[in-house]
Amino acid sequence: MPTEFNMPKLGLTMEEGTIIEWMVVDGTEVAPGSAVLMVETDKVETEVEISDGGRLHIVGTVGSTYRCGERIGWILAPGEAPPVEAVAALAAVTTALPASVVASVPIGAVTPVMVPAGASGGRLLASPFAHKRAEELGVNIRSVVGTGPGGRIVSEDVEQAQRAAPVFSVAVPASAAAGRKATVTATFAATELARLLGIDLGRTPILATAPDGRISRQDVADHVRAIIANGAPTPAASSFAALMQEPASVIPMRGMRGTIATRMRASLQDMAQLTLMMDVDMDAVVAHRTALKGAAVVPGYTDYVIAAAARALREHPRVNSQVTADGIALLPRVNVGMAVALDEGLVVPVVHDADQLSLDTISAHTTRLAAAARSGTLKLPDMEGGTFSVTALGSFGVDGFTPVINPPNAAILGVGRLRDDVAWTDNGTIRRVKRLTLSLTWDHRVFDGAPAAEFVRTICRLLDDPSTLS
Repeated sequence: MPTEFNMPKLGLTMEEGTIIEWMVVDGTEVAPGSAVLMVETDKVETEVEISDGGRLHIVGTVGSTYRCGERIGWILAPGEAPPVEAVAALAAVTTALPASVVASVPIGAVTPVMVPAGASGGRLLASPFAHKRAEELGVNIRSVVGTGPGGRIVSEDVEQAQRAAPVFSVAVPASAAAGRKATVTATFAATELARLLGIDLGRTPILATAPDGRISRQDVADHVRAIIANGAPTPAASSFAALMQEPASVIPMRGMRGTIATRMRASLQDMAQLTLMMDVDMDAVVAHRTALKGAAVVPGYTDYVIAAAARALREHPRVNSQVTADGIALLPRVNVGMAVALDEGLVVPVVHDADQLSLDTISAHTTRLAAAARSGTLKLPDMEGGTFSVTALGSFGVDGFTPVINPPNAAILGVGRLRDDVAWTDNGTIRRVKRLTLSLTWDHRVFDGAPAAEFVRTICRLLDDPSTLS
């Protein structure tokens, strides 16, 4: 019998994936272990291999996002056909709307008896530009009726669907209307999902990500997932002040930017974060690095800090921990994440077992990870398992700052610029020194200020004798 091919769960934190490319065409005979598609998770693009051999019938569409475990295809044996799924006519929706919801269907709306090209769950016929236009307009392309050859969806179909979609105005009670519009608008699918989940769209602040300001079904679903995952709405679901002026453009907080926003807000909400700053003399590191000029590997200054922090974590195990329902879990492996800035956001690839690696090996890892991050070729194993993070802003001329902890870690270390400074010698004279500022943010629930300072002092001691890091 046909075997479902579902969106796989490729990592511990993965909840959904977006199909960015099918590497085979529909109907291809595939062998077990063959790479068949590219999937984008929160911050990584990765190939997906198929576990069972057979003829692949594609269901999932490029550009669409699917929850882990959701069907994206079928694996068929010789002579098998994909299951026929019943398609309900669009006019069959008879559930009454809440009394507070008033529907106004624009003239020119799509006739209900027309079945969208993707309603059957089969392969969707749509032009690449139609996919792009659907993403821009916030339209579910599987609900669009195609008018092109063979029912193919073209960009004009997407635009027509966006114009013709029913709009529902939801009254906002006077007590809740402060700082908000007098009404909010939502699509039919959004109001139905909200009704089923017991969400009052008039009272619940949900960000509408569609360009026309309507709340979509996806907006409602994202709001609920955030509550389940974090115990509180995401930044998108917070109350916002009214716009002071008409914006030049609006950047949706989705994908990498949305993930960063959600995690950082949850980090600041869930932890008692404090930051201390301490200067470290880098003369010994500068001399050590100068002596390596011409060598095959010349570590960067951040590499020295990562190596020293990894060894310091062995001496201060509470810093290498996370808070759980049972208490503070001390983690045996030291995996240091390094923040890499990209145009669209930030990723934190991980140097695993960094406390057991030499400085040269750490440098080789950070060079590879940074290059992979900037080229978009990081793999999921490169992104998982971090127990502590290091982030550097020295290249931007920054001395000290307050980094935000990357959950579920208990701390993060910021690295400032290498700068010229002065120090007093024992005989009372002044000498020039190289210094940088280390900024440690830690979760005060896990340890206090004195242990935090001792941890940074250990890093300073190790940097004062970089030969111990080799």
